[in-house]
Amino acid sequence: MAGSKGKKGKTGLIFFPAFDWAISPTHPEREERLLYTRDQIFEEGLMDLPQIEEFKPRLAELKDIARVHFCVPDVEAQVTEAHLIAAGSTLTLADALESGQIRNGFALVRPPGHHSMTVAHGNRGFCNVNNMAILVEYLRTKYGHKKIAVIDTDVHHGDGTQEIFWHDPDVLCISFHQDGHTLYPGSGFVNEMGGPRALARTLNVPLPPGTTDEGIHYVLDNLILPILDEFKPDLVLNSAGQDNHYTDPLANMRFSANGYARLNEKLSPDLCVLEGGYAIETALPYVNTGIIQAMAGLDYSHVREPDFEPGRFVQSETMKREIESTVAQVQSLWDKRDDLVDVALSELGDFYRRRKRIFYDTDMINENQEEAVRLCPNCPGYTTISSQGQRGYGTLNNVYCISIPRHACSDCKTDAMEEYKEHIEDRKYSYVYLQDKDRDKYLIYNVRTRNQKSY
Repeated sequence: MAGSKGKKGKTGLIFFPAFDWAISPTHPEREERLLYTRDQIFEEGLMDLPQIEEFKPRLAELKDIARVHFCVPDVEAQVTEAHLIAAGSTLTLADALESGQIRNGFALVRPPGHHSMTVAHGNRGFCNVNNMAILVEYLRTKYGHKKIAVIDTDVHHGDGTQEIFWHDPDVLCISFHQDGHTLYPGSGFVNEMGGPRALARTLNVPLPPGTTDEGIHYVLDNLILPILDEFKPDLVLNSAGQDNHYTDPLANMRFSANGYARLNEKLSPDLCVLEGGYAIETALPYVNTGIIQAMAGLDYSHVREPDFEPGRFVQSETMKREIESTVAQVQSLWDKRDDLVDVALSELGDFYRRRKRIFYDTDMINENQEEAVRLCPNCPGYTTISSQGQRGYGTLNNVYCISIPRHACSDCKTDAMEEYKEHIEDRKYSYVYLQDKDRDKYLIYNVRTRNQKSY
């Protein structure tokens, strides 16, 4: 069975509205997203129930961020205290889960994170750093978990989480979302399925605008839950975006609060991390109440939005067939995953390379990136990323990033260190970064000042 189903214990909650962080006073991503929810939960008396325990947030360490991101120019430049508390809240619940204090937990925090990628030049999709990826790497580093599944239920494609774990066969990333042809960030198509060693460990289920509870539960029942049973992760984590709701102002889906609660009951995640959801009064209080009750094993059948009418949203036969066809395509990729990897590796040489252009819609930054992954026969191989951020006609920073994965062989470690030493002498770059995940050590070298910082 998926996630925490069958375990006994409490559901842990953390609320962090981030009063001192906002993109702008009237921006959809603002503190009221959580304040209405908190009022609703107290009104319902949920916080007084023995099945639920509230935890206090804490700051993530800068190293927790550097373990995941190459922040340009450094971690301090990309995060505020609010970002560190949002990320740290997920880690508090991870500690409580691992110590047996809770059986599952929900971090209702902001700012969100799932659009933030490996290299972080600024804010894109309201995200500076990726709370979910920070949680995954913390669980692996501190507690030794190997296989983790991340199910992203936000209406927007979880492109940042996907990109961070693109080459990692031990992190299964499944995102269902409104079709990227019709919504930001314009990605998340079926053919996006991971790097050569991790093909079909990234799975995307684009859904047509107007998809209802019926369609989303079809995806869950016929694709996601069977794949989780086969993958057998140590933990199931949920990027719990709530903007599939029928009242959300930034999307076009037709999911209900009760549908969200049923999804959570079936998925039974060990930990949930809030992502998007911008219907502040009409959706979030009801959706979050339903999810919390489902996580705590309480009856959520009474959870209804004031304007909800049973049978109001009906899927057409055309939409139903489209969803069934997409599910069949994704299932086929999963079934062929090992063959896909074998074929890809047989056709590639010593390195896998790709070029990307990434747009930071919030900060209006264009990034050009070239990535290379060593396809080592003895280990996961190291990764290098050359990245240039631009705003308008001006170059912000030109950086070179090197990542040594866990369980890298001695040859790859040596080669990666030589890359680092070579590039700190190369005046082409403003900053050179090194992630050494085996040693849990992270370096930033400022080429202009010749100063090195470590986390």
